[in-house]
Amino acid sequence: MNLPNKLTLLRVFLVPVFMVFAALCQMQADHHDQTMALLAGLVFAAASFTDFLDGYLARKHHLVTDFGKFMDPLADKMLTTAAFIYMVVDCACHPVVLAVVLFREFAVAGVRMVAAERGTVIAANIWGKVKTVLQMLTILVYYFGAACFNSLAFAPVLAATMALCWAVAAVTLLSGGIYLWQNRQCFIKAK
Repeated sequence: MNLPNKLTLLRVFLVPVFMVFAALCQMQADHHDQTMALLAGLVFAAASFTDFLDGYLARKHHLVTDFGKFMDPLADKMLTTAAFIYMVVDCACHPVVLAVVLFREFAVAGVRMVAAERGTVIAANIWGKVKTVLQMLTILVYYFGAACFNSLAFAPVLAATMALCWAVAAVTLLSGGIYLWQNRQCFIKAK
């Protein structure tokens, strides 16, 4: 297994670590643990950096593999979806945003499964990457904002996060629509 694929697997293993710290934050209107928010943010930032690094190394050293094309976007989905679920629980993200994110991910996964049955591996496109970067930025703003401000001063962070979440929903819909359109041949029955 090459280094980019190992970095992708590291991101998968960091997901439960992030989830522990995110759960321990307990970001409620009256209380949140700033240290746990910082740790959640740091783990999320490290996992997000592996997303950049594995892609960079794979392209630079010609180590792009079918495993990487499949697992890299899956690792991103695991990481960001877990974070958005915790943000919904913390009332920092509207449930509709999470539904849009999940719907897009299920639709894309379905297209990839159909393509895989036909022997084709579909890599992420630029719009999927833009969506992922915006999602990761939104999550980092939330957790690092929670780490920097106590509960009484936390309201602006929640407002900024909610606005970013709606931007995420818009970009997620756009990227999903483009992805489905570009891969519409997967829906056409082979004769």
